[in-house]
Amino acid sequence: LRYRHHADAEGRLVKVEAQILLDAGAYADASSESLAAAVAFACGPYVVPHAFIEGWAVRTNNPPSGHVRGEGAMQVCAAYEGQMDKLAAKLGIDPAELRLRNTLSTGDILPTGQTVTCPAPVAELLRSVRDYPLPALPKDAPEDDWLLPGGPEGAGEPGAVRRGVGYGLGMVHMLGAEGTDEVSTATVRVHDGVATVICAAVETGQGFTTLARQIVQETLGVEEVHVAAVDTDQPPAGPATHGRHTWVSGGAVERAAKMVRTQLLQPLAHKFGMSTELLQIADGKITSYDGVLSTTVTEAMDGKELWATAQCRPHPTEPLDEAGQGDAFVGLAFCAVRAVVDVDIELGSIRVVEMAVAQDVGRVLNPAQLAIRIEAGITQGIGAALTENLRTAKGLIRHPDLTGYALPTALDAPDIRIVKLVEERDVVAPFGAKPASAVPVVTAPAAVASAVRSATGRPVNRLPIRPQAAVATAPKG
Repeated sequence: LRYRHHADAEGRLVKVEAQILLDAGAYADASSESLAAAVAFACGPYVVPHAFIEGWAVRTNNPPSGHVRGEGAMQVCAAYEGQMDKLAAKLGIDPAELRLRNTLSTGDILPTGQTVTCPAPVAELLRSVRDYPLPALPKDAPEDDWLLPGGPEGAGEPGAVRRGVGYGLGMVHMLGAEGTDEVSTATVRVHDGVATVICAAVETGQGFTTLARQIVQETLGVEEVHVAAVDTDQPPAGPATHGRHTWVSGGAVERAAKMVRTQLLQPLAHKFGMSTELLQIADGKITSYDGVLSTTVTEAMDGKELWATAQCRPHPTEPLDEAGQGDAFVGLAFCAVRAVVDVDIELGSIRVVEMAVAQDVGRVLNPAQLAIRIEAGITQGIGAALTENLRTAKGLIRHPDLTGYALPTALDAPDIRIVKLVEERDVVAPFGAKPASAVPVVTAPAAVASAVRSATGRPVNRLPIRPQAAVATAPKG
């Protein structure tokens, strides 16, 4: 990635120029979408009046590059945030303040010409992590070796440790891009007080079954909800990428549940001479706005079996044209991360002390599940920043096992503070919720790199950050 940023004396961006070269590997099945995200988000969640972006995905004899959370967006996030740090140093402006002067908001325009119509609380997210109290500094002579970068077996000295604070702002698109036809079908059936959801969305750990149950429980007031096993006879629901099942499959479940709700309420509404909109379902009870009607869902069912099948297909997107313009994305999600790291500037070892996160989530449907997914995303991003170094030689992977390719474990996870979850509902998303896993993965590596720059004064232009890139002679303190 090659970048040039232009700004005025107050730090407001005027122009961004970028050249992006992606190694697609031997096959390019995922490269088109990755490249679209990379060029569209090359300037980040910032207002840039003028942008000139060039991007290529090149076939090579390296292993194929496939789907991962935030592909395309993660790579450019590390680049443009590095540029923002350099620009802040050049102008003598606090890095967080420089970012605040340029943040994107609803109604602004992406470099692709697409207007941001969804909620975009980027400035609010950044202020939240900036104003969150910093963690306490370790003792000058820490008694616990784990306080030193490198862990208990490290050879570091407390006097060589420098603390750095860095920021990252990231964005991802949701669902497929550039004309991808997103569609999912779901059936909701209710009988004898038990609801069953039938949908071909495969549960791979993203939490769809929990979400489907909650949607049906909230819509129909039925406590016992089962999600049927996926079968090849069911209409396809598509892959579990870019939060599709939260949005598309969840949307299909919501629509089917609402159709069953109408079937349930229409006889009661007709009997009492009112519309179904004047009836509400809560805690297994059906009540009218004036309190005249009060009955249970089980009584209203009266032994009947109700079912409905619905399809969710979000509004279409379009491919980018030859000039890179077009409405290529259905929706966007944003995140701000503040990283605090300790760096041994003699050995180049790095310890992530704390990650403070603020995220645009649309609406929180399951607080516990949401927190877990954000924490997992941050940890995955730390792996991309510090340990996951895939090396190849003449098309062959040099470390074909997890001994050489180090994944972060629970011991590598720092304190992760979810400072704020901004709930501004996206009107086209089911229940207003946004997928939550990808955007912290995109943002965390950039924030860690920013913090290492703050601690060492080194440029840190490559991820993962190798020890030699963190060795520096920095002022003490």
